[in-house]
Amino acid sequence: MCIEEAVVDDAALILSFIQKKAEFDGDIRGEPCVVTVNLERIKRTLFNDAPYAKVIFAKNEQRETIGFALYHIRYSSFAGKPSIWLDDLFVDNSCRSKGIGMRLMVWLEKKAKEIDATHLSWNANAKNTRGRKFYDRLGAELERTEGEVLFYRYSM
Repeated sequence: MCIEEAVVDDAALILSFIQKKAEFDGDIRGEPCVVTVNLERIKRTLFNDAPYAKVIFAKNEQRETIGFALYHIRYSSFAGKPSIWLDDLFVDNSCRSKGIGMRLMVWLEKKAKEIDATHLSWNANAKNTRGRKFYDRLGAELERTEGEVLFYRYSM
């Protein structure tokens, strides 16, 4: 398995994973998630001179894409350092519990260290018990809970 950064030719693949993630999130919440992004917007916002976010893919030995993460860099004026916000993490259902999510998170941790980030942050649905167990195994700190939304932090 390998982790690769997305390129503009991956726009359709990014959209397909965003749609899979929305379906997964909707199933957990019990209501559909609406995806309004399209290929043109993905190309315009993720593959310009100053991209708003970046995407990495997990690929198996056959070069099939089996997971993805979408993240962006934030900046703290108080710390004078960046952090990484993980917006989406998704692994195909048939590939879960095989270390793929962990490999994506390890890649993000390396990226965070490379840019001298203070931490990685993300949120998750409280009903996603499998995800919660995964984040516990990572050693992530549950910062706070707002209704069904859990806010996690993984410090460097």
